[in-house]
Amino acid sequence: MKKSTILVMIIGAFAVPAVARNTTYMLPLAEVLESPEGKGRLDPSVKFYFGDRTMPQGAEQKGFDVISRIAKASAWRSNDSGTSNVPGPPPPNAQKTSSEQNDDIAACKAAALGALVAMQEKAKQLGANAVVDFVSYYRNTTFSSATQFECHAGATGGHLTFKATYAVVPKN
Repeated sequence: MKKSTILVMIIGAFAVPAVARNTTYMLPLAEVLESPEGKGRLDPSVKFYFGDRTMPQGAEQKGFDVISRIAKASAWRSNDSGTSNVPGPPPPNAQKTSSEQNDDIAACKAAALGALVAMQEKAKQLGANAVVDFVSYYRNTTFSSATQFECHAGATGGHLTFKATYAVVPKN
């Protein structure tokens, strides 16, 4: 009887579903775009239009994309040589008492920059000079904003999905 009780306890311990952390953040795009890393890696010849329905009049659509990125906080940290992988302090709305939250925010910024760079490169390949109708698209749910992006953080780091259209926008 004891063996069967122990066996049931062991099986029961592994039968409990795992609950993964999935913290949602709405973060300012400007902190990624205006960071030293953003300015160093993003080419100003490709313009981003954040939010849905942002296709300028007269623009020619070149393609459509959904892109996901995952990054760790270490991808957004400054290193000892003085070169910055990320901008300085965490955003003003970050709780400075929580190193986990600051790591989440850094990971989200790194993931966002990685996705922006990938979309910029794809735009160039397609002959586009703009990425328009740019929205967060986590788990097929659209979050549209001209100033913020949605990111989720957990054990794997910051993870996000963006959806956008590539276009040639006439120069004024």
